[in-house]
Amino acid sequence: MSDARADIVIVGAGAAGLMAAVFAGRSHPEKSIVLLDGARKLGAKILVAGGGRCNVTHYEVDPGRYAGSSRSAIAKVLRRFDVPDTTKFFREQGVELKREETGKLFPTSDNARDVLNALLRAAREAGVLIQHPRRVESVRKSANGFEVSGTWGQLESRQLVLATGGKSLPRSGSDGKGFEFVSALGHHVTRTFPSLVPLTLGKDDPICGMSGITLPATLRLHAQTGKHVVDFTNSTLCTHFGLSGPSVLDISRYFLDLKASDPGVYLTINWLPSMSVHDLDQALRSLGHASVRKFLRRDLPDRMVDMLLGVAEVGLETKGDELPKASRKQLVRAVTEMRLNVVGDRGYKYAEVTAGGVPLSELDLKRMESRITPGLYLCGEICDVDGPIGGLNFQWAWASGYVVGTALS
Repeated sequence: MSDARADIVIVGAGAAGLMAAVFAGRSHPEKSIVLLDGARKLGAKILVAGGGRCNVTHYEVDPGRYAGSSRSAIAKVLRRFDVPDTTKFFREQGVELKREETGKLFPTSDNARDVLNALLRAAREAGVLIQHPRRVESVRKSANGFEVSGTWGQLESRQLVLATGGKSLPRSGSDGKGFEFVSALGHHVTRTFPSLVPLTLGKDDPICGMSGITLPATLRLHAQTGKHVVDFTNSTLCTHFGLSGPSVLDISRYFLDLKASDPGVYLTINWLPSMSVHDLDQALRSLGHASVRKFLRRDLPDRMVDMLLGVAEVGLETKGDELPKASRKQLVRAVTEMRLNVVGDRGYKYAEVTAGGVPLSELDLKRMESRITPGLYLCGEICDVDGPIGGLNFQWAWASGYVVGTALS
C-alpha cells in the first residue's frame, strides 16, 4: 500500500483534466485533489491550438457532427455544459471570447496562453494540487481504491480520473498510455487512428508541385463501388507532401476509418466547389473562341490552371471551340472530380485528435463513471468521441470534464 494518499487523483492536465479538477475542487473544497501530469510545461495542446490562438469552442455545437460513440450519448454529455456555459466560465476567469465569421470562438486577446493560465489559476484557486512533471507509468486497483505510480513514487486514492488524452501530438505527452490503463482496468478500447490529420500523396503527384496554394475546394469520399459517402467543402492547402487544410482534416477521419474495412475507398476533389460537373461542362461549351486557360484563371491560381490543363492533356493556348469533346470531358473531370492518389497520412505526430477510445456505452453518462470499475472516471479524448475542426473537440473536453468534476463524491 502507498504511504501517500489523496481523496481524488486526476491523471492528465490537459483541457478535460483541468476542467475536471476545477469543478471537483469547487464541489468538494474539503477533499484533497491531486492533478498529475508528465509534462515539464503544461498545456501543450491548448497552446498550439488554433495557430496559437486556441479555438475554445464553436458558436454552434451539433452532436451530429461528432463521430465514434452514438450521437445520442454524446449529446447527453454536451447538454450538461454547453457553449453558453463555456463562454460564461471563461468570462468569469477573465477571458472574453469572440465569434469569428466561421463560427469559431477565440479569446479576444488571440492568445492561447490566456486560456491555459485561466484554467490553471481556476484549478489552484479551487484547492487542487498540480504536480508535474510526474508521469504516471502504472495504474492498478487497490484494496482502498486505486494506486498510480511512476519514477517519482506512488499515490493512492479512493477515486481516479483518467484524462490522459489519446495518441495525437505525442510530444505533448498523450502517447496512448491512458488506453493501456483503462484496458488493464477492464475497459474495451475501440480501434484508434489519427483524426484531423493531413493526407500524403505520391511523391510525383502534380498536386505536390502546387505547394503553398490555398483555395476553397470540396473533397468527397467514395466507397469502392463509387457510392458517395461524405463530403467537406472548406479551405484546402496544397503542400509538398500532399494536402492539408480544414477540408482535408475533416474528411481524413472518415477516409481512414472506411479504408480499414473497404481498401478500395477513394477521394475526389472539386477545385471549383461552386460548379458541378454539368456547370463546368456547359461553361466550357459556351466559350466560343475564348481561351480555356484564361477562363479557368478567373477562379483558380495560374499554377493550378496549368497543372490541371496538363493533367487533362489540353494545350495551354487551346480555345473553347478547339476543345474536342473527349478533351473537354477530361478537363471537367480534372477540375471537378480529380481522383486523389492518397498513399497515407502524417500520423499522430501531426493529427489534432485521436479517433477511437473507450465507448460511452461503458460509462454512466450522468457521471462519466465506469460501469465496469466503480470509482474510475473518464473524460476528454480517452473516450471514443471525436469531432471536426472548429473547437468541437475542446467543447467535448470542457463538457466531459465538467460532468466528471461535479460527479466526484
